[in-house]
Amino acid sequence: MGRRALSLRARVVGHWFDDGSTARTVGEDSPRAQRYAGGMPPLLTAKVRLRMSSHDAHYAGELVDGARMLGLFGDLATELLIRHDGDEGLFRAYESVEFLAPVFAGDYIEAVGELLEVGRTSRKMRFEARKVIGNVREGSLAPSSGEVYAPPIVVARAVGTCVVPLALQRPRPAQLPPSTDGEHTLGTGESLGELIITAAIVGAEVTREQNPHVPFTPDEIAIEAAKCREAGASVIHLHARHDDGRATQDKDRFARTIEAIRARTDVIVQVSTGGAVGMSIDERCQPLLLRPAPDMATLNCGTINFGDDVFVNTRKEIRDVAARIQESGAIAECEVYEVGHLDEALVLHKENRLSPPLHVQFVLGIGGAMAARESAVRYMAAELMASNVAHTWGVAAVGRFQRPMTELAIRMGGHARVGLEDNIYLDKGVLAEGSAPLVARARAYADSIGRAVASPSRARELLGIR
Repeated sequence: MGRRALSLRARVVGHWFDDGSTARTVGEDSPRAQRYAGGMPPLLTAKVRLRMSSHDAHYAGELVDGARMLGLFGDLATELLIRHDGDEGLFRAYESVEFLAPVFAGDYIEAVGELLEVGRTSRKMRFEARKVIGNVREGSLAPSSGEVYAPPIVVARAVGTCVVPLALQRPRPAQLPPSTDGEHTLGTGESLGELIITAAIVGAEVTREQNPHVPFTPDEIAIEAAKCREAGASVIHLHARHDDGRATQDKDRFARTIEAIRARTDVIVQVSTGGAVGMSIDERCQPLLLRPAPDMATLNCGTINFGDDVFVNTRKEIRDVAARIQESGAIAECEVYEVGHLDEALVLHKENRLSPPLHVQFVLGIGGAMAARESAVRYMAAELMASNVAHTWGVAAVGRFQRPMTELAIRMGGHARVGLEDNIYLDKGVLAEGSAPLVARARAYADSIGRAVASPSRARELLGIR
C-alpha cells in the first residue's frame, strides 16, 4: 500500500574513516561479498531499532540519505567491538554496500550487525537494515496512517572490516546492553553463581601433527589434568589413547589413566562414552565397567552428521547407555548436538532414566550439526528453564567458536568446556601449549566479570556427585 518501488545497488568509493584511511570496496560480484551474504554463523550479534525523523530526511519527498544506514552500521560495529574487545576500534573499510529500497521520514528501521571473523586485529562484520513499519503515504488516507511490513523490507546490506590494535584489546566488560527484541539483560558475575570449567584435554581425533602438546600416555594426561586444575578447571573430560596416539575405550587403559590423574589432583573425572566414530556401544561403554566408577560419563542424545562421518546414537542405544551409566553409579552429562537432542534429554529425565539434576552440554560448531550461534544457546537455555527441571548447562564449541561461545555461556550463567579436544589454538595461528592455557583464559574472563570459579569439591556439590 503506497510503497514506492526502488532498487538501488551502489558501491562506496573513496569513503574516509576516522583513521584517515580510504575504503577500497568491491561490488556485489565479489567472492568475499558472496561468502558473507548468508550461511556463516556469527560469533556475536547486535541489533538496534529506531524511527527515522524529519531531520534524517535529505531529499525531496522526505527521502532519507543512504548514509544514514551506514551510520547505523557504524554504531552496530562499535557495539560489537566493545563487547568483543572492550574498545571501540576503527572501521577500516567496506567490502560491499547495497541500497535496496527507499527509506522515508517516519519509517522504523531495524538494523542488525554480526561479527563473522576474528583475526589478530581485524574483525569481519556483516550488516543488514530492514524497514519494519512505515507511513502509508497514500493520498486517500490520513497522513498519520501507518503499516507493519511482514516480512520486513530489506533496505540496505553491507560487509565490512574493523580493526582493534593489540594494545587496545582488553577483557570484555561485565554487562551487555539490553537487547531490543525482548531477551533478558545479562546480570553481573556475582549473580550468575559459581562457574564450572571442564577441560577436554585429549579427545579421540587430535594428532600431534596438528598440535604437539596433546597428551597420549596416562602420565602425560595426568600432568595436563593437574595443570588444568591449577588453571581453574574442576572437571576433566577424558578420552584414552594408546601410546602411539590411537583412540581407545579399553577399560584397563582408562583405569591406568584415571589412577594417574587421582595421584596428582582432585578433579572430577568425566569419561566419554562417545569414544570415536565407528565404535560399537559395548566398546564405547567399557569405562563404565570400572569400579569404583568414574564420577561422570557423557550421554550422547542423538545421531548427527559428524563432518564427513555419521555419529550414530539410536534411541534404543541412548537408553542402553543411560542404563549403563545409572548402573555404574556415575552421573550423566547429556551431550546435545542439535535442538532435538535437548528434547530427548528432557524425555529421558521424564522417564527417570537420568539421576537428577539434569546436566546438559550444548555442543556447537561441528560440521553437519548445530552451528555456533548465540541465538541457539539462548533458545536452549530458555527451553531448559521453561521445563521446570532442576538442571545445569554448559557450552562446548569447536575451533574458533570456542572462545566466544564459552564466554557467552559464562555471561549467561552457564558453564564452559575448553581444551585441545575441541580447539587446538590459543589465538589465530598460535597453537595452545596444552589445554591449561585455554582454561586459564576462560578463568580470566570469569574473573573480569566478577564470576567465581568453582573448586572440584564445590563442583561436586553443584553436580550432585557424592
